Amino acid sequence: MTAEVEVQQDVVRRVMTTTQVDRAGLQDAYSDVRDDKSECNWAVFKYDGCQVMVAAKGQTFDDFKAQFDEDERAFAYLRLQTGDEMSKRSKFLLVTWVGTGVSPIKKAKMSTDKALVKEILSNFAVELTLESATELDHEAFLQELRKAGGANYGTGIRD
Repeated sequence: MTAEVEVQQDVVRRVMTTTQVDRAGLQDAYSDVRDDKSECNWAVFKYDGCQVMVAAKGQTFDDFKAQFDEDERAFAYLRLQTGDEMSKRSKFLLVTWVGTGVSPIKKAKMSTDKALVKEILSNFAVELTLESATELDHEAFLQELRKAGGANYGTGIRD
C-alpha cells in the first residue's frame, strides 16, 4: 500500500468517526436565540474535530455572514422578525452550511450529523442548505420565512 493510499484511508477513518454534539452548549445557544428578551439573534455551530460545538453567537446579520468559510461545514440557527404592519413575529431558520471546498466524504456525513443537531435545534419555520457566501442573504431568508408563513394580507402601510 502506498503512503498516499494510507493517508486517504486515515482521512476516511477520521471523517467517519462518530460525531459528538456539545448538547448543553447547543441547547444554551438555542434557548438564547429563541428568547425574545435576548439580543442574540443567531448562533453558529462548527466542528472541533468530530464534535459540533458553539462557535459564535451575535446580533447583526453582517457578523453572522462573516462566520462561514468555503472549506468548512457548520450549522446555524437564526431569529428574524417577519410580519406586516399589524403584526410582527419572530421566526426561526436552521441553516446547514457546506462550503464549496468541503470534501465529498465530509459532505456526505452532514446528513447524519444534521439529524443529531436537529434533536436540539428542533423548532424552526425554514430549513436551508447553503454552500456559497452569495446565498447568505438577509432578504432571501425573510422571503423564505414569508413563504413558509402562508398568507400575508398586509398592505405594508399602517394607517
